[in-house]
Amino acid sequence: METRLTFLGTGTSQGVPMIGCGCEVCRSGDPRDKRLRASAFVQYRGLDILVDAGPDFRQQMLRAGISHLDAILLTHNHKDHTGGLDDVRAFNYIERAPIKIYCEKYVEDSLRMEYSYAFAEKRYPGVPEWQITNIENRPFSVSENVPEFMLMWKDGKGYEKVRVTPEFWASERAKRKRRDSTTAGLPDITPGQAEIIPIRGRHYMLPVLGYRFGKIAYLTDMNSIPDEEFDKLHGLEHFIINCVRRGRHLSHFSLEEAIGVSRRVGAPHTWLTHLSHQLPRHSELCSELPPEIRPAYDGLVIEA
Repeated sequence: METRLTFLGTGTSQGVPMIGCGCEVCRSGDPRDKRLRASAFVQYRGLDILVDAGPDFRQQMLRAGISHLDAILLTHNHKDHTGGLDDVRAFNYIERAPIKIYCEKYVEDSLRMEYSYAFAEKRYPGVPEWQITNIENRPFSVSENVPEFMLMWKDGKGYEKVRVTPEFWASERAKRKRRDSTTAGLPDITPGQAEIIPIRGRHYMLPVLGYRFGKIAYLTDMNSIPDEEFDKLHGLEHFIINCVRRGRHLSHFSLEEAIGVSRRVGAPHTWLTHLSHQLPRHSELCSELPPEIRPAYDGLVIEA
């Protein structure tokens, strides 16, 4: 096993239950029908990687007991996938390091507008510390978060950057592993570099990226995938795809379309995410799907 993926959120942009709704799905007592905004925590070749950081980021980190991130990968710039990025301030303070963010250039441009205070020349003390790397639709490498400088908090002043060695971060990693429950059952791998394969899709007119981690691929907020991208999806163990409702949707795969894409990919296991309250309750949806396709739910863990 080289990859473990935890579903932190499996709901649409409004989550489930939706504010003010009294439908049977929103009133369900089954915890699998309580869905935060879509996000996934991927432990891959010794690295801790988050895919998307929506408005429920803080709650998801606390609920899953996540105390470290090497990188955040953003699929696109919509608020339900980026609205929690201010809360990385907690990681900055506890781990004394900026957080690495990988995204396309247009996503960075959007962040610069929405979080202008984080990019200001004279910044308010304690704003989030990010290190942004632009990616394109080609494989890229992610490595352990070992910055050249440590962030040292000074009351009334903000962060000062103190130069440290890689050995310092190795010592910090050893301390963290001793107290981190999220690594239980994973092989003891010293983090190095991991290659991530992006998968291009369209979210109506917006270009978005999904990501492949070894034998697991995570695709959300898509309603079309170019034919040539399917070559990147051969040999998967687990395939994750968004599905918002029955019947055609402007910017997401429908249940029928998601099943069709799943059969084309041919992975032994397909998991549906980004689910809305317009689909049946979890137990009912399971009963009508083929056994190789299942709705994901918050807290579900898969490994490959």
